[in-house]
Amino acid sequence: MAQQVLQILKDGASAHQSDKFRKANTVFLPADADVIVSGDLHGNRRNFERIVSLAKLDKNPNTHIILQELIHGGPEDDSGGCLSFQLLIDAVKLKIEYPDNVHFLLGNHDTAFISRSEVMKNGKEMNQSMRDAMRRYFKKESENIDLEMARLLFAQPLAIMCPNRIMISHSLPADRLFEKFEPGILNRHLKVNDIVRPQSAYLFTWGRRQSPEIINKLAGIFDVDTFIVGHQSQPTGFDRYTDRMLIIASDHSHGVVVRFNCSKKYSIDELISCILPLASIA
Repeated sequence: MAQQVLQILKDGASAHQSDKFRKANTVFLPADADVIVSGDLHGNRRNFERIVSLAKLDKNPNTHIILQELIHGGPEDDSGGCLSFQLLIDAVKLKIEYPDNVHFLLGNHDTAFISRSEVMKNGKEMNQSMRDAMRRYFKKESENIDLEMARLLFAQPLAIMCPNRIMISHSLPADRLFEKFEPGILNRHLKVNDIVRPQSAYLFTWGRRQSPEIINKLAGIFDVDTFIVGHQSQPTGFDRYTDRMLIIASDHSHGVVVRFNCSKKYSIDELISCILPLASIA
């Protein structure tokens, strides 16, 4: 079992790196792409299954799924350890099966796992919780799996660019450290120190509560009209922030996805009309 998981993680990292639509840290989707964007999943298997059911990738070769923040949350083992690594492994299997149709995004919980820094969720330090569960589950192979999981997460891109001027990322740099952000990080290979505060991948995955001025500035820098992000908790599933940002979440019973086609331009109101509650999907 452990050896199979190790191979899945290795193959998944390779699939991220060889994605035919990827250049450096950015995936550029084609003009005919039908896109399903999820927010943070945090171990929510049922919502992941709903996304897969909605996409029907075996019948829809132009459909692309965007997944983010699969780890840290959801079911626990008998000792209270986080089992979300199991959902991550299953999502990686989907990436391996459909390498150019399933795209992950690097998130702050991922960078915290890679750098072995603390990240809190519901009063629990999630890296310790998940690593404890992995040790109980994989026993003597847990350290090797930990290493390959970090490599897999590190192989994820930072952003998805759509030809209709929509940009999808886990978050965006916040105002306070914006001047330290290097936009060129999307156009070069990631280095380990990029994910450490206050370096650019850290700022790109941890930023919250951006001002309208910073969002407008980033839209100009990246030459886009609208951002779709996760990262910020959304009890009702989504929030519109200015005319340029849609924030979504997929990790609870009110979670949503956004489905749109790259062949069409969308206003923020039109994007909101493309939101699908995950609970409505069989």
